[in-house]
Amino acid sequence: MSRQRILAVVALVIVGLLGLGFALELGGAAHEALLDDPGVVVRWGTPVAKFFVSTSMALVIGGLALRLFALPAGAATDRVTALMIGAAFTWSLSMVVYGFFTFLSVYGAAPTFDAGFDSSFQYFLTETNLGRLLMVITAMTAIVTVLLVVTRSWFWAAIAFLLAVATAGPFAELSHSGGNANHGIAVSALVLHIVFVSMWTGGLVATVVAIAAGANRATVLSRYSSIALLSIAIVAITGVASAVIRIGSWDKLVSAYGIIVLLKVVVTVLLALLGVRWRRSVLPALDATRGVVAFALFETALLLFVIGLATGLARTATPVSTELTGELTAAEILTGRPVPDPWTWITAFTEWRIDLIWGLFAVFTTVFYLWGAIRLRRRGDSWPLSRSIHWVWAMAVLVYATSGGVAVYGEYLFSAHMIEHMLLTMLVPVGIVLSAPVTLVARAIEVRKDGSRGMREWFLGIVHSKWIGLVGHPLISTVVFALSLMVFYYSPLLAWATTTHLGHQWMVLHFLTAGYLFVQALVGVDPSPHRTGYPIRMILLMATMGFHAFFGLSLMTATGLLLPEWFGAMGRTWGDSPLIDQQIGGGIAWGIGELPTLILSGLVILSWIRSDERDAKRLDRQAGRDGDAELVAYNAMLGKIAKRD
Repeated sequence: MSRQRILAVVALVIVGLLGLGFALELGGAAHEALLDDPGVVVRWGTPVAKFFVSTSMALVIGGLALRLFALPAGAATDRVTALMIGAAFTWSLSMVVYGFFTFLSVYGAAPTFDAGFDSSFQYFLTETNLGRLLMVITAMTAIVTVLLVVTRSWFWAAIAFLLAVATAGPFAELSHSGGNANHGIAVSALVLHIVFVSMWTGGLVATVVAIAAGANRATVLSRYSSIALLSIAIVAITGVASAVIRIGSWDKLVSAYGIIVLLKVVVTVLLALLGVRWRRSVLPALDATRGVVAFALFETALLLFVIGLATGLARTATPVSTELTGELTAAEILTGRPVPDPWTWITAFTEWRIDLIWGLFAVFTTVFYLWGAIRLRRRGDSWPLSRSIHWVWAMAVLVYATSGGVAVYGEYLFSAHMIEHMLLTMLVPVGIVLSAPVTLVARAIEVRKDGSRGMREWFLGIVHSKWIGLVGHPLISTVVFALSLMVFYYSPLLAWATTTHLGHQWMVLHFLTAGYLFVQALVGVDPSPHRTGYPIRMILLMATMGFHAFFGLSLMTATGLLLPEWFGAMGRTWGDSPLIDQQIGGGIAWGIGELPTLILSGLVILSWIRSDERDAKRLDRQAGRDGDAELVAYNAMLGKIAKRD
């Protein structure tokens, strides 16, 4: 690395540390504590280590995003990969240092490295939730590092990207967003914030490195701009959500926490405006790579300053405490919220608690879907309006199932949870499959011709992969769809999905995926490696209906609660008893759950009829072309048989 590049890196780090120092001083986290002060080294060492964790994590996530979605194989990709490997090693090492400093801040005394200190450190890592989360994140970063070092394939790069993104979940749980009255919203907002700030910042640095290595400047900048635009939008939304939760009212903006948030907002808005200005007006007219790199370095410096502010902000006391205090009810201890008003068909639609992850997923995918449909129509290609309608109502149901009344009451009523389950597994997938999103992506997005992979290439690559060929087989998808009911509800997965935010998000993803693969195997419009005969499809559907009935009946006749420490301990004073409510949930799984199955039956029969009609028309056209040669040959064969007899 040249001296000029080393100076640039040092300057960027200093800018980020200045933002961190400002936030620590203003927020008071750098000041000596009145009780159990860990010392100046720990007070400053912990946030500094966290800053290096955040920046190196951003370089890995952003670099992988650019490699997977913007760069073809070549020298530029190799240079970006080298950057990511260095960042991954820094990430892993910083996590070790951060974990040790975190223990010292809890330990409250200088390290002695004797037997007592060692046992305390071991207990912290293995027996406390904070220590276990730190160990999980460190292990995940180590795996990402190994994957980047030992492989260069697209598949393993995608696995490394997904694993790096997944570390945002434990990071969010580590923050003070966990354990408060708005736990779900706070953790979801922070997860999305971490991921897309990382894609924005790390992607920008990777873009500079790729351009310096000879990548096509216009192409790389255009593709990175798409990543940055999406990142800016989600960072802004999640930042506002987090600020509303932690600040509470306008007058609290003058607090130390509020001032740091306002400074973050000002710098973020400035970054967004600079990005729009440069990408629309300046970049198209620039011929010198140096001008692009200089601007990108300036933008990176501002982003690192924001990361420094955010790191210090995480250690600053919020003006409004979100922690529950006083004498707590059983429901408040379990869920962080009191029991809501009694369940009625009115409150089922008036009670809402937004799930940012699935809400933003629904909004942005709907925007992209409609954009693709409009793009096809503008260039003269047809796209059925019914498919767009299917997608819109499927996303509307998804938002209701994850944020509406059934999601709110699903924490307290097993029956409401079962309605949510039926919507996610049986209704939403039908709309998604009938909207044919893979076909839309294949037709609306241009083909990449430079060897890189865009959304079109990734979608089609996944559809035609061996994994989808296995799990997408009608028999396999039916077995997974049916057996997952028993496995989920009669295993510890139910407790994990009910009591933890991460488990709940996994539950939603699993239900949607299993339902999509099952429905796609039956009535799929998108391309699939399997085209099973319609009689077999009907048999599989009827078998699934029978299994649903068996599962529902097992719940209706059960004499014990599936999760007594949760549903039986809420302290509800209204509605049916937990056991009766669970039996009602079984009736919902059997009765209401069969309604989408009947709809699927009708769709399979309709597809069967249309397939026969298409075959008949094809045979008629063939007969018109060859003089009905097939029928003539068949009659001749019958004549020979008659003569022989």
